[in-house]
Amino acid sequence: MLRNIIHISKVEWMKIKQYPAWWILIGIVALSYPATIVAAHSVYANATEGTSDAKMLAKMILGNPFSFPNAWQTIAYFSSYFVLLPAILVIMLITNEFQYKTHRQNVIDGWSRTQFITGKLIDVFIITLWVTLIYFLVALYFGATNSNGNWYDAWTEFYFVGLFFIQTFSQLSIAFLLGFLLKRAFMAMAFLVFYYMVLENILVGVAKWKLNDWGRFLPFEVSDRMIPAPGFYSKFSDDMKNSYELTLAKIPEHTFFTLCITLAIWLICFRIFSRKDL
Repeated sequence: MLRNIIHISKVEWMKIKQYPAWWILIGIVALSYPATIVAAHSVYANATEGTSDAKMLAKMILGNPFSFPNAWQTIAYFSSYFVLLPAILVIMLITNEFQYKTHRQNVIDGWSRTQFITGKLIDVFIITLWVTLIYFLVALYFGATNSNGNWYDAWTEFYFVGLFFIQTFSQLSIAFLLGFLLKRAFMAMAFLVFYYMVLENILVGVAKWKLNDWGRFLPFEVSDRMIPAPGFYSKFSDDMKNSYELTLAKIPEHTFFTLCITLAIWLICFRIFSRKDL
């Protein structure tokens, strides 16, 4: 089993390392995540650094969401907004298979259809691992530099690293499914952007208003709720505090449904490819 996975991984690497777009997007992802956090931290610093009454009040209310242990959640939350970048990479990898007919060649060369989809699953896993590693290093850096040597509770929210991995893998799996079904990179990317940025937000809003918040089970929304926004806003009132605590309490529920959706996506992909005409 392990030998088969290693063999598939080697073949996948031989294919993707020849794509210039792969290296370009990998570089963009590696730069965009830290840049996003630097920008967010700059906004925080501008609002809290200084001796004016307004800035001292802001610092008292906000605390420091970039220090440990809050850094794990804060940086995971802001980083999650840029899932579209690695999603483009995932779409590119699967649509290139159909464009250049390499999926057919793999089967002709002796791969089973299960091995082909397994190769794509490994691709998505590796990209997710890469994105999570960048997030981890950025969170570690900002947490360390903002904690003034106080690390005694640094790891109490480390579980957000695992949640970030699951969230990213789930959302990249959705991108893969779109590329797999539509087979055209532009169509898949256009639909992903429209659904992610427009359609699902409308559906979530309508469901919250009319359908008892059933929109929380939509594929991007359910995984987004695994990583709530930083909790400093909960300090403004008891109602906000209770709402935030309820949001944290529902993380296991959202994680469970995210895993279910992700599993269903890959089962669908395996099922369709096992029956489709090459």
